[in-house]
Amino acid sequence: MVKIREIFTSIQGEGPYVGYKQVFIRLCGCNLNCSYCDTDYDVSEAKEYSVDEVADICNQNLDCHSVSVTGGEPLLNIEFIKELYKKINLPIYLETNGTLYENLKEVIDYIEYISADIKIPSCTGLKPLWKEHDEFLNIASKKTVFAKVVFDEKINNIEIHKFANLCKKYGIELILQPMMNGKIPSVNSDFMQEVLDKCLKTYTKTRLIPQVHKFLEVE
Repeated sequence: MVKIREIFTSIQGEGPYVGYKQVFIRLCGCNLNCSYCDTDYDVSEAKEYSVDEVADICNQNLDCHSVSVTGGEPLLNIEFIKELYKKINLPIYLETNGTLYENLKEVIDYIEYISADIKIPSCTGLKPLWKEHDEFLNIASKKTVFAKVVFDEKINNIEIHKFANLCKKYGIELILQPMMNGKIPSVNSDFMQEVLDKCLKTYTKTRLIPQVHKFLEVE
């Protein structure tokens, strides 16, 4: 049994797979506490499901691109991921904070796509996690992976240099995602362009993509 906050189908609203229909499985619990987190993954509001029950829902939605296993932090539930993989007819798309690299080693063979956050201190309020992200991306680069950086007006040049070079090291796509205030980005278009241009000077495989599902008003 696994505790799940919600299961639903919708379009992917972030990153290079934006617009694809997916089954979303939102698991409970996280090893981090980012200041901007807008996800409700409270265990007290969760429901218990068997792997078979979850697999049945996934297999009833084969028009979807993939199954997004998200959270919270889904890599806190590696046994669930392994068992789900064996029972579904869709690939697994892992949405993760990109820090639990030892857990990723355990499930890398069960995952097709990885959306890995790079958490920058200026936006998250957390300590630097560069080592964890480096170890994580080293493993994740064996699969189809991209990195996502949520930023606001406090982003600085040192952070930009670090995460751009980290993505360059592994040759993975870098997605810049401005933090949102409801349906509106927290920074203006000129600032977004400035951040993008700074990243492009280091690494050309960089794109700016806001959270599309916010202004489309879908889950």
